[in-house]
Amino acid sequence: MKLNNLKPAAGSLGRDRRRGRGEGSTRGGQSTRGQKGAQSRSGYSRRIGFEGGQMPIQRRIPKFGFVNHRRIEYKAVNLSVLQTISEKYKLDVINFDNLLKAGYISKNDRVKILSRGELTAKLEVHADAFSKTAKEKIESLEGKAIID
Repeated sequence: MKLNNLKPAAGSLGRDRRRGRGEGSTRGGQSTRGQKGAQSRSGYSRRIGFEGGQMPIQRRIPKFGFVNHRRIEYKAVNLSVLQTISEKYKLDVINFDNLLKAGYISKNDRVKILSRGELTAKLEVHADAFSKTAKEKIESLEGKAIID
């Protein structure tokens, strides 16, 4: 095989259809666009959500509910996760970086520690928020629950 005898696979390069270039092209006349109207004109592009004049779905369906834009969303991390991280990486302090390296959170997440699961290790835990019972369980083992 040499560079001078390389070529595309047979049949892979077909010619593009040239519309609107006369009757000899078999795509002359209205060029597959129909007769009159906006869609037959050059430069036409329908807007997003246009349904041919029918009332579009985003206008048919009413607005619903309430969204609180000031809500702070937390990534929930349970005590059982803290226990597995401390055992796996042999840690006494669990903070944002450790949770990030372990793959439990993303870099823009805010972390809230919840109380599901058992915790047996004495840990110093840094997070954005703690549930009441999670904080009690951590402190009952003489650990620290520190809000950053």
